[in-house]
Amino acid sequence: MTSKKFILGIFDDEDVLLNAIEKTRAAGTKIYDVFSPYPIHGIDDVLGIQRSRLPIVAFFCGLCGTSFALWMQIYMLGFDWPMIIGGKPHISLPAFIPVTFELTVLFAAFGMVITFFIISGLKPTLKVPVMDVRSTDDKFVMAIEYKEGTTNMQQLNDLLRSNGAIEVNEKEVVK
Repeated sequence: MTSKKFILGIFDDEDVLLNAIEKTRAAGTKIYDVFSPYPIHGIDDVLGIQRSRLPIVAFFCGLCGTSFALWMQIYMLGFDWPMIIGGKPHISLPAFIPVTFELTVLFAAFGMVITFFIISGLKPTLKVPVMDVRSTDDKFVMAIEYKEGTTNMQQLNDLLRSNGAIEVNEKEVVK
């Protein structure tokens, strides 16, 4: 079990939070994460989070689904068990469209969900670490990882307070 210490800046308003994020990053402080009761428009850009590459994964998983669906139907209806149905040829691509579409969507959806869980490190746990309970209600929380010897607690406290934090707390999270 490892534990990490965090400095939590608690804010009342999202605009004040966005301004504080910009100033904190400009001061050279790395922000661990920001927690809010609802999605904030533009926070990804302010935090410097890069655009997700999940759509690329979705495309390749969908391509695998399309390939698998076509291969499966061509093999089953053309080679393994050929049947003449309504005078159509054994390999009739227009008849394969519904199954191909469904497997493309299925592979893309499962591929994205599995990739998302792996990349984000989400796994079933009994105890979820919550930085501050008020972040689910009406407060905005900026978490900055505290590293022994490199982080100046007083300087960080002053920086957060000068940028509009109503509270600055220290929290240790066991992972």
